[in-house]
Amino acid sequence: MLLHNTLTRKSELFEPLEKGVVKMYCCGPTVYNYAHIGNLRAFTFYDIVLRTLNHKGHKVTFVMNLTDVDDKTINGSRKEGVSLKEFTERYTKLFFEDLSKLNIRKADLITKATEYVPEMVDLTKRLMSNGMAYKGADGSIYYKVSAFPEYGKLSHFDIKQLKAGASGRVNADEYTKEQASDFALWKAWTPEDGDVFWETELGKGRPGWHTECSAMSMKHLGETLDIHCGGIDLMFPHHENEIAQSEGATGKQFVRYWLHNAHILVDGVKMSKSLGNFYVLNDLLQKGYRPEAIRYLFISSHYREQVNLTFKALDSAQQSINRIFDFVRSLNEVKSELNNPDVEQLVVSATNAFELALDNDLNTPQALSALFELIKETNKLIAANDFGKENSNEVRMAINKFDEVLGLLYYMEKPLPMPKEEIEKLVSERAAAKAAKDFAKGDSIRKQLKDKGIILEDAREGTTWKVA
Repeated sequence: MLLHNTLTRKSELFEPLEKGVVKMYCCGPTVYNYAHIGNLRAFTFYDIVLRTLNHKGHKVTFVMNLTDVDDKTINGSRKEGVSLKEFTERYTKLFFEDLSKLNIRKADLITKATEYVPEMVDLTKRLMSNGMAYKGADGSIYYKVSAFPEYGKLSHFDIKQLKAGASGRVNADEYTKEQASDFALWKAWTPEDGDVFWETELGKGRPGWHTECSAMSMKHLGETLDIHCGGIDLMFPHHENEIAQSEGATGKQFVRYWLHNAHILVDGVKMSKSLGNFYVLNDLLQKGYRPEAIRYLFISSHYREQVNLTFKALDSAQQSINRIFDFVRSLNEVKSELNNPDVEQLVVSATNAFELALDNDLNTPQALSALFELIKETNKLIAANDFGKENSNEVRMAINKFDEVLGLLYYMEKPLPMPKEEIEKLVSERAAAKAAKDFAKGDSIRKQLKDKGIILEDAREGTTWKVA
């Protein structure tokens, strides 16, 4: 499998340090607001990487962080007059709800920055001891960029263009390449931080944003990771600083393959609140768009290409999804006992095309093309009555394998284990029994439906049901 490594700007054969075992870290959200659609495109990309590696037979240890202490989270919590923990936990919950809606698998380990302060302190002390960090006049501790000659190798920023000491220092978590500067590893407490601080050997304060990912990733994955993912906006300064911190402390290569996904556009322009084209997931769902259409739109473009979000594109994505679902349903309806031997080769060809697409730097548009070619050719055979139940099983097994990566069939309505009218009749009878305080009958109906695979969910508004 070839992966485009941002570090080298080349597509390279992927070989993990340990055969069959992959150590992967991806930058999670800063939990101070809803994740916007651009963020969710990145998390869908992470999901495709994870699913592909699993599909190819690798055992993956996937770690993702939550930044629950930084400038944004502190400012947000103080503005609302609530504790940092209360503030960040609210947005953490909303974030995972969005992941679930888009069928994005959770990482094996979710690390919260506030729970790894001792590791960040240790990393900072290590950098101070080897002369790569120093205490500033403001009491904060800064990384000495000039002490790391390879600084800029990820973003291809030439640090040699800066005169010694001319870079100055930045205490803000985020800044631009033009501000390439010594950056804060540990921030001394200021009144703006309120009650957010830790008393440590470094003094009263809190970690810098960049310190978090280095400390947490190395804690669980070791000093050299196989893969680090993130949006292209994180390449500088965040990922550049991660490399400087980690390699400055260990002397070892921090990450072997850096993978970055491109931005999302809305109607061809950059998403911005000032332009009125800024969307979170619920904005699109409230407009009637289905989560599967949004997921499909994300993976219908290569991860290194910009996604152009338009309502027309979402409508088209839904049509493509419906075509897949209708085809899978049609496979279930094949009754013929005929066995067409040509179907095996058809499946092999589609599978080879699908695998080659994934091997070509996770080319999901090509992978989708392989799926639709299989659908097209199979439909021709079905229309010609040259296709049987055994063939149907072959094709369905192939599509199930494809979906290990694509994650689209999750959204298909599951077949009902009993007629819908009968389910709703029993639900009504149970409601009447509860109203009459005949709880034994109500429980009996719930169990009857559960045994059939129907789960009831009671809420203030009434009872709903779903297929287990």
